[in-house]
Amino acid sequence: FSNNIKYAACEDLPVLESSLHWNYHPSSGVVDVAFNKANAKDSSWVAWAINPISKGMVGSQSFVAVHKSNGTIKAYTSPITSYATMLQEGNLSFSVYSLSTSYTNGGIIIFATFQLPPNKTMVNHAWQEGLVSEDGTLKAHSFSRSNLQSYGTIDFISGKVSKSDGDVNSRTMLRNVHGILNTASWGIMMPIGVMMGRYLKVVNGLGSTWFHLHRACQSLAFLISIVGFGTGLYIGNHSGVHHAPHRCVGITLMCLASAQVLVAVCLRPKKDHKYRIFWNINHYIVGYATIALAIWNVLKGFDILNSHNVWKNSYVGIIISLAAIAIILEVTTWIWVCNKKRTKNSQDHVVIGEQLT
Repeated sequence: FSNNIKYAACEDLPVLESSLHWNYHPSSGVVDVAFNKANAKDSSWVAWAINPISKGMVGSQSFVAVHKSNGTIKAYTSPITSYATMLQEGNLSFSVYSLSTSYTNGGIIIFATFQLPPNKTMVNHAWQEGLVSEDGTLKAHSFSRSNLQSYGTIDFISGKVSKSDGDVNSRTMLRNVHGILNTASWGIMMPIGVMMGRYLKVVNGLGSTWFHLHRACQSLAFLISIVGFGTGLYIGNHSGVHHAPHRCVGITLMCLASAQVLVAVCLRPKKDHKYRIFWNINHYIVGYATIALAIWNVLKGFDILNSHNVWKNSYVGIIISLAAIAIILEVTTWIWVCNKKRTKNSQDHVVIGEQLT
């Protein structure tokens, strides 16, 4: 390493192409650490932290290195006091004797010498990476599986480094449940329900069946979306990380859907009522706006999760297929309605002619 220190222990960390090297001095409780993040991007930040008091993000004492696109690199310390941290510079809860960083062969290395808390040789540690915006602010790290698995425990005496999977698996499962529920309800079932209401009602012989199918599909989708919405709120409140556009659109969707259900169930006038036309216009506008926002938010959710392209592409394929079916049904419906009107007009002319004769 460039600091000319030889480290007695080293360990390749399980994710994010990172490794940790250290010397532990038992007599003083001082640790020399070199954290190496390989294949770092030009404008990015990396951090390595220990949490001597608890397990989790809050309470972690982090060493941060910021590498900007202009080639400058800076190291500093940052205590993490909340999930909404922006990794602001600040003093740690223990003494830090030296701190530096370097960018070599595409990798960022953080060198630090610090005092471990008394009677603490095994601590929780975490490491992370993210991008730096053009104005120099640090962007939130990705939520890929690797980024969510970048923590564990380290014993500086025995050299044992272990990873923690329990919380990661539960959080990942909850995020997947949130994504599946909302994709199925907002992104697939509600568009299908709209298509039922749009195209089945013109089919002879169905009577009010189209309405019951439309209502059943939308009601089931709404109930599923409530569960999906609840899981999203739970994830945001417990992780402390909020994606403002996705969250705001999600809340807007729930408000629109709730209003749509309330108006449809409680305030729907009869067909011959003079205000029915205004109710229809409102129902159409709110319904189609909800579908458009829902599709956008589902795609935004895939981006946030950094899911494999196959899942996002599969959903895009489903939406394109539904759109193609809707176009075909729209054209077919208009042709059928026009032919029906033409036939009816011809019959009316025949009846009128017979009456005149």
